[in-house]
Amino acid sequence: MTAASELSFFASADGEIAYLDTGAGDLVVLLHAGYVDHRLFAAQTPVLAAGHRVLAVDIRGHGWTANATRPFRWADDLAALLRHLDVGPAVLVGVSMGGAVAGDTAIEYPELVRGIVLSGASVSDFQYTHEATRKVVEDSQRTLHSGDIEGWLKIFLGSAAGPFRSPDELDPRILDHLREMALHTIAKHTPGERNWHVPMSDTWARVPKIDVPVLMVNGALDSPDLIEDAERFARTARHGRSVLVEGAAHFPNLERPEEFDALLLEFLRGLRHPG
Repeated sequence: MTAASELSFFASADGEIAYLDTGAGDLVVLLHAGYVDHRLFAAQTPVLAAGHRVLAVDIRGHGWTANATRPFRWADDLAALLRHLDVGPAVLVGVSMGGAVAGDTAIEYPELVRGIVLSGASVSDFQYTHEATRKVVEDSQRTLHSGDIEGWLKIFLGSAAGPFRSPDELDPRILDHLREMALHTIAKHTPGERNWHVPMSDTWARVPKIDVPVLMVNGALDSPDLIEDAERFARTARHGRSVLVEGAAHFPNLERPEEFDALLLEFLRGLRHPG
């Protein structure tokens, strides 16, 4: 696990953005799911850093990055960090919420992006259509706003298992890892506080403009609407493809790290040697 002392900090216009900066070479930026932090990629970071420069970012309001005090957009935060470091274009790798951040950034700041990998994600204004997924989201928001942290944590860990399994079917080490990160992020917030995030709109209409290679990686046991929209994203982007990882749900990078890493490295090699 990364210690806070190993992180770097960028003084943005609204507080510090924390990130792990390791390795050397072509740039890969890792963007975590909601409620967790850069440690979601603990298994991927050293593998990628063996041949790349890796930035594993704590998204605003998560991990060691400051909470928002005014309206913000994910893509603007990431673009500000990359410009501050004078790096890029980068390959953006995002899981769940982090995938939405990657897609938003590819749309808004194409000059900073040379490829994107989205896992458990599609567009940032995604609409849940699968009944079980929609219920999880609604129950999660209700319990979190009420301050029932234990109840919320149970729902959150259940969502990691996907709609077809129980959390008991996941490796306990994965559950402990997610629990530790989630409790750390939740401790930064208070029930019912204002959400300053400004979502992008009409993102589906803008996906065809993404003109970099796109790889969608989904766990085959994840929610059907997430998988369907990932495949739609791959068809809609100019250079997209979609892959399913068997035996995994919303976090294939945790459940099947070797397979996930192999897909990432293959994608990165393709950028270096197209065709």
